Amino acid sequence: MQGLDGDASPLGQAHAALGRAARETDPRAVGRDYFALFIGVGRGLIMPYASYYLTGFLNERPLARVRQDFAALGLERDPGSSEPEDHAATLLEVMANLAARRLPAEDGADHRFFERHLKPWIGRFFTDVAAQAATPFYRAVGELGEVFTTVETEAFAMEA
Repeated sequence: MQGLDGDASPLGQAHAALGRAARETDPRAVGRDYFALFIGVGRGLIMPYASYYLTGFLNERPLARVRQDFAALGLERDPGSSEPEDHAATLLEVMANLAARRLPAEDGADHRFFERHLKPWIGRFFTDVAAQAATPFYRAVGELGEVFTTVETEAFAMEA
């Protein structure tokens, strides 16, 4: 990540900022920040789950919808994982695989997935990460996520 660079576009600038933050970071401080943000004592400052952002509780209807759509895509939960499937990282990984056509899906599946599982909450999640982070690294992660969400929303709106 330290070699990450970008161009003059908003997304490129956010990538460059994350690369700078990675180069200048103290790994121990980033580890402490990760713990405070996402794990915490009892719970982290931020709950990275669609269910929590959309309902205020874990394991709610948004998770059931994710599981339905994952089954339709032929995706199964890793039996060794304890994380619910509506975790931000999982949803973003599936979105990336749909956009890159690494998953067999019909045209527009990435747009539908974004609209259904990410657009309603992921922007707020990234805004919270940027606002709550104690390190420049996680602030840059949050800011990159905010830009990504805006770019995706605008790009999909142009397709409609």
